[in-house]
Amino acid sequence: MGGFKAEVDPAEVGLDPGRLRRIDRHFARYVDDGRLPGWLVAVSRLGRLAHVSCCGSRDLEAGLPVEADTLWRIYSMTKPVTSVAAMMLYEEGAFELTDPVSAFIPAFAHVRVYTGGSDQRQVTVPASEPVRIWHLLTHTSGLTYGFLRVHPVDALYRAAGFEWSVPRGMDLATACEAWAAMPLLFQPGTEWNYSVATDVLGRVVEVASGQRLDEFFSTRILDPLDMTDTGFYLGDDAAADRLAALYMPAAGGKTARLDAMGRVAHKPVRMNSGGGGLLATAGDYHRFLHMLLDTSGSPAGELDGTRLLGPRTVRYMARNHLPGGLDLETFGRPPCTRSPSSPGWASASASAWSSTPR
Repeated sequence: MGGFKAEVDPAEVGLDPGRLRRIDRHFARYVDDGRLPGWLVAVSRLGRLAHVSCCGSRDLEAGLPVEADTLWRIYSMTKPVTSVAAMMLYEEGAFELTDPVSAFIPAFAHVRVYTGGSDQRQVTVPASEPVRIWHLLTHTSGLTYGFLRVHPVDALYRAAGFEWSVPRGMDLATACEAWAAMPLLFQPGTEWNYSVATDVLGRVVEVASGQRLDEFFSTRILDPLDMTDTGFYLGDDAAADRLAALYMPAAGGKTARLDAMGRVAHKPVRMNSGGGGLLATAGDYHRFLHMLLDTSGSPAGELDGTRLLGPRTVRYMARNHLPGGLDLETFGRPPCTRSPSSPGWASASASAWSSTPR
């Protein structure tokens, strides 16, 4: 497994090696029956890496196996990195979490909220509450994703070219202006819906810091944490050889190669997507996650002597303050419904953020 390998016997951190091997056997069946080309699993406990395994191919057609240094498109696992970036700026006094987003993106000053009609003729009203930074962090802004296919506003996103990507030639600033011009699904702060909110948060990071998002990530997060294989595009041909090809579900429970979207990672992009644009190795992302862990030898927000956030901030990030103690099943919107041709790797994970400002 190269340099990314278990550093401790599982039993030393309270894990059963036999049960960990069950994970490997279970997912190996996914490769055997064609549901997955390949995978890599890493399990840590108490801040120590106890289990690393991989199976299958990173590129079926080329016959290349998954290896420890395989590069993956981590999609929505980019969101925590963007959220950490925002909270670093918050700690520095660049903004308050209750600040309106329009203070950084003026197009959000006059957003409207969908109340009825269809995607062709909407009935809207002015937002009764500004979209605030904490709404972006909690997915309670009223924004959405075009691929969700649940609400008429989702259809507006798709019609404008926002389904799995953004229209050609658009950057993060112009994308945010386009999203602000479309109706919100609900009044800010009143519901939860998975959305482009973290992309908008990335633009707030850009404006507040005076740096492009990729520059902020590199100088403030990735380089300090020695995440040398993480970025918005491939740095060289050697990295391209390590990149896992992109696949989607096909007939008969098999997979089909999706190079049309996969090629995006091979050259610099105009829009740095804070909601889903990063490439990384498992080892790099493992370092990022361990920076957030609170262990006896490394308080939360720090890794190997490099501190990005204070422990109190990280603890605050992990809290859940949904109104009345509600969970996402109660407070959130219904889950997305995908069309038969939709890529099966689309992420729909929840944010581990408080939904109310302190």
